[in-house]
Amino acid sequence: MKQMQQGFTLIELMIVVAIIGILAAVAIPSYQDYTARAQVTEAVSLSSQYKTALAEWFSDQGSYSPGGTDVTVADIGGTTQGKYVNSISFSVTGSDPTGTISVIATMKPTGVNANIAASEFILTTEDGGRTWQCGSNSAVQPGTPLLDKYMPGTCK
Repeated sequence: MKQMQQGFTLIELMIVVAIIGILAAVAIPSYQDYTARAQVTEAVSLSSQYKTALAEWFSDQGSYSPGGTDVTVADIGGTTQGKYVNSISFSVTGSDPTGTISVIATMKPTGVNANIAASEFILTTEDGGRTWQCGSNSAVQPGTPLLDKYMPGTCK
């Protein structure tokens, strides 16, 4: 009487393990990029809250440096930290009305994806807040820029 095969052969198990290894080698870097982009989304939303407020400030004051003092986050108010964002700051360069105001969101140095740690997401306007640019489209480049692959599609 013939005995029926029970279970899997060693070769079959090795093939399955190899396939899982190949899938993991492709999936893990993609997942890390996805988590980094998700963390950058917080910087985008925290920075974007200042777009309207700064445009109103410029409209009311006529300058980002009224009386020679640059506008600060404390002047505007709003959320300046998040789970992944360490701080939000403003940078004023040039003179009004052609000067540039930048909203800089600095990512935390730890607790975020290593590819974006301590990097900066920046929004800039050169026309009193009517139009804004970010990423490589920005007139002012950040000190430690985020790579384009972590930027929102509108910033690339």
